[in-house]
Amino acid sequence: MIFSTLLFLCLFLPAVMGLYYLLPKRYRNILLFAASLLFYAWGEPRYILIMLFSTVFDYTNGRLIEWADLHEKKGLKKGILILSVLGNLGILGFFKYTDFTLTNINSLLGTGIGLLDLALPIGISFYTFQTMSYTIDVYRGNVKAQHNLLDFGMYVCLFPQLIAGPIVRYSDIAGEIRDRKCNADRFYSGLTRFINGLGKKVLLANPAGALWEEISAISTVTSSGPELLTAQGCMPLVTAWIGALCFTFQIYFDFSGYSDMAIGLGEMLGFTFPENFDHPYESQSVTEFWRRWHMTLGTFFREYVYIPLGGNKKGAFRQIINLLVVWSLTGIWHGAAWNFVLWGLYYFLLLLLEKLVFKKLLSRLPSFFRHFITMFLVIIGWVIFACEDFRLLFSYLGSMIGTHGFVDPMTLYYLRTHGILLLILAVGSTSLPALLWGKCKDRLKLSEKSISIASAVYMTVVLLLGLLFLVGDSYNPFLYFRF
Repeated sequence: MIFSTLLFLCLFLPAVMGLYYLLPKRYRNILLFAASLLFYAWGEPRYILIMLFSTVFDYTNGRLIEWADLHEKKGLKKGILILSVLGNLGILGFFKYTDFTLTNINSLLGTGIGLLDLALPIGISFYTFQTMSYTIDVYRGNVKAQHNLLDFGMYVCLFPQLIAGPIVRYSDIAGEIRDRKCNADRFYSGLTRFINGLGKKVLLANPAGALWEEISAISTVTSSGPELLTAQGCMPLVTAWIGALCFTFQIYFDFSGYSDMAIGLGEMLGFTFPENFDHPYESQSVTEFWRRWHMTLGTFFREYVYIPLGGNKKGAFRQIINLLVVWSLTGIWHGAAWNFVLWGLYYFLLLLLEKLVFKKLLSRLPSFFRHFITMFLVIIGWVIFACEDFRLLFSYLGSMIGTHGFVDPMTLYYLRTHGILLLILAVGSTSLPALLWGKCKDRLKLSEKSISIASAVYMTVVLLLGLLFLVGDSYNPFLYFRF
């Protein structure tokens, strides 16, 4: 089940929210645990066992680490932590990378080892990191071990952030698991955030993604029209850049929209989830971009990989090695394919050059040029991310530098039919709409009541449009589900 479906919006969500606010507080965690299992099981019920095993496994590890610490058994305490980390990574590795590994072994050695054809359990990359961070934080003494298995299960399976984040560490909501504030103001604030995220996903990400799919599709020839030129054919430069921009906007509005919906749902239930995006396409450096994009993943790798390895405290050479490790892991975490490894190494190289070679030069450039360079590099990165077939990738990159011409009739068609959409996507990915709304309120001297009415009307329109689009639109993927 996903958020942007009529089943979720018209049946699951109203039912869960209705029961949640009708039940006494002491039963709400039970409801959320049961509802989350139903949410997760809707598409693939057999994988509930994996999630339940991870829950019991790390609940037990947390209790054992606490016991070992209380009895000053440092060796046992460390051993349990190692068991937790290896167990979590083993489960993730088995389901996510077994077939990838076997495919590469067969390719290198010419063997015929049969693939397991394992389906990737939805959300496993996210909830594995969450449970693993819990045991690490208990080991470090940052949080106390949870003694209630049901409450811990609710945390692990909590449906708003289960599928694609943000990565909610136990320490983020430890105080809210048993004691959280639920009131009308907070519910309305969360509902507003949820509807805004739904609008991002359905009204912006989906149209951008559909155009990207069209442009990157295999070449076709119709008897009544011109050839559709694509990456495998002779796509001209401007068309290639339109497609790249569409994927750039799709992945932002898709993922940030999901994060907004998750954060909004959390607030409606009384939880405060961490922010995951901060207008990353306004960045003026690659370093700044990664401070604004998927912030909870960046925090995870910084807190649990980069800093434990020594960070930048042990000299330049060690810093380079640490960055290489972090970005290799970041790449392969996103998917079991070589383009994701290349994507991670691409950012490793960019950050290395930015931090150690061009830092002073970049600081002297005007902000406009820094932003232009950053976005150019980010867009190239998204093309690497999107194209798992290296032949398609290199052909597409070739088109982006003009190896197949500049424009053609289809380019003009795309600009004419989708130019307004691209403009809306570009403006919507920045903080400009919020700034304009703020200035409009100040200029018109709107009262709080007028602002509330305008906000309610806007959200109602967005919700209705979203529902209308969902009724008739078959293109509705969530990109990060497969990671």
